[in-house]
Amino acid sequence: MPDLWNDTNADTWTGAYLGYPAAIARHPVARLPELDTWYREVLPPLMRARTPMTMTHAEMVRVTEWKMARGVWRAPNLVLVKGNAPEAVHAAGVAASTLLEVPSKAVNAITVLDGVGPATASAVLAIMDPRRYPFFDEDVAKQVPVLGPVAWTLGYYRKYAEALAQRAADLGPTWSAVRVERALWSNAKSNA
Repeated sequence: MPDLWNDTNADTWTGAYLGYPAAIARHPVARLPELDTWYREVLPPLMRARTPMTMTHAEMVRVTEWKMARGVWRAPNLVLVKGNAPEAVHAAGVAASTLLEVPSKAVNAITVLDGVGPATASAVLAIMDPRRYPFFDEDVAKQVPVLGPVAWTLGYYRKYAEALAQRAADLGPTWSAVRVERALWSNAKSNA
């Protein structure tokens, strides 16, 4: 895999980002293209139209399915997510959307749900505030040398999010932490 992280050429990053749909299409999980299109194109306007922003129970389940389809499928976690009360999911989303300025509190607001850790919480937060909250992905984290070995903790996610948001700022105003994450994920999958 090319060393995208240490490449300062915005055109190289743009190329990797534009390769994201093809990387999704090549992924071995058959449902991923459909889930990814829903996650990137359908869900964001739905969530952002709500005041305050939040998600429904069905949306939280589908976000979890998207996350697992793109990474590692953990059926017990999906069962736990499905077992959350719709009111609890709604309340967690509302709480997170009102705490976006304090990343640890925003993540914690969603991780109160059963079956939801920092990675799944980040998938929701990436929709609420894509400039600051990238999806927490192991294949992406492994490309950021300053982070060290991946740890599925809030502290590690905070460093990960800050690194990707800083890279976005370095690349220019059209970039967000989410866009950087997708470019890095596409880069990781470029030879897959």
